[in-house]
Amino acid sequence: MHYNWLALAVPFFLLCIGVEYLVAKKQQKDYFQFNRSVANLNVGIAERLLDVFTTGAFYFVYDYLHRHYALFDIQANLWGWVSLLVATDFVWYWYHRLAHEINVFWAVHVVHHQSEDFNYTVSARITVFQAIVRTGFWAILPIVGFPAEMITGILLVHGLYPFFIHTRTVGKLGWLEYVFVTPSHHRVHHACNPQYLDRNYGDMFIIWDKLFGTFAEEEEEPVYGLTKQLDSHSFLWQHFHGWLELGVAVQRATSWRAKLSVLFGRPDTVDPAIRTELERQFLSTNAAGRAATHNRSRRFRGYVVGQLAGTLLILFTFLLVEKSIPGYLQLLAALFILLTVINCGALLEQRRWVLYLEIGRVAVLWLALYTLLGYPMFIVLAYIGGLAIWAYFSLVKKRYFQLVYGG
Repeated sequence: MHYNWLALAVPFFLLCIGVEYLVAKKQQKDYFQFNRSVANLNVGIAERLLDVFTTGAFYFVYDYLHRHYALFDIQANLWGWVSLLVATDFVWYWYHRLAHEINVFWAVHVVHHQSEDFNYTVSARITVFQAIVRTGFWAILPIVGFPAEMITGILLVHGLYPFFIHTRTVGKLGWLEYVFVTPSHHRVHHACNPQYLDRNYGDMFIIWDKLFGTFAEEEEEPVYGLTKQLDSHSFLWQHFHGWLELGVAVQRATSWRAKLSVLFGRPDTVDPAIRTELERQFLSTNAAGRAATHNRSRRFRGYVVGQLAGTLLILFTFLLVEKSIPGYLQLLAALFILLTVINCGALLEQRRWVLYLEIGRVAVLWLALYTLLGYPMFIVLAYIGGLAIWAYFSLVKKRYFQLVYGG
């Protein structure tokens, strides 16, 4: 069996999160909030999962561009690797800066900035949509002359570094502050304080911000999140509210010029009242308040943590042996994981339709068993399914909400 040892990144990151949590407790700091941490990890699980299906496509793009359009033939020697690392970070700076200045890019990047906490779980808030947009920017690298193998390798390093700057447990780091992006610099970037907005875009090197006038020193305590906080832990809402707001703003624009101005204008030009209108349409009333009440229940928290832990175990196993799993089982496993992260978000929002997701997850498991065990098992599963539907309408629904929501 072929193993993908990069899957070990999952337990490694979880270990780092656990260590950070213990350090925060030792410092007597409350840096982790239950709902936010679960929502952050949900986003990260989905991105890590979908990355399995997109990484090959990204590599193909880099390889195709290098073979057909490379201006230079850059070799994989010491200077080649150093040059690529610097070039990658330079391109990242401009992607990151434009992602904050142009609405169509901000709609995908906003997910990374929604959390009002700032800890290692926030580093997981990357969406596959953001990965696609970044690939469009990094496509300049193979055209310059960097081979796809080098680009893929350097992106692993470049993707690992920012994980460690999403923390409040580390103070300023002396002379490193002059060259590298440090936790202090990145705390500024994630802050919604007026003086910190649109600052410190660098990923590894802070020199770009100092060179292009976007640097700000951490002085007063940052307040994290958006200028208009999201107040929702829904996996679906977190991913798509930016697109919905942008779509409404474009629809209301009266001319093609105005519509293009909305798409490529700055995020602060979109009317914040649009989100309020959409929240009334798509979110349940006072979901955050009710969630805060129910989340004091150890039973509820245990149920959510159990789902999250099970999903992380499935994800780790999936990543470890993905090359040995048939395509149809990969799709079923991916569907189960996606349903679960959506389900966790719905639980945090206290949504009543969450039970349909539970039934959907069970149905996916049944289908997976059928594909593995064959036709006779299908009859058994159909019978069990019929009993489950009957039990849902007669017994399960009421009891489920009593157990999970307390009523």
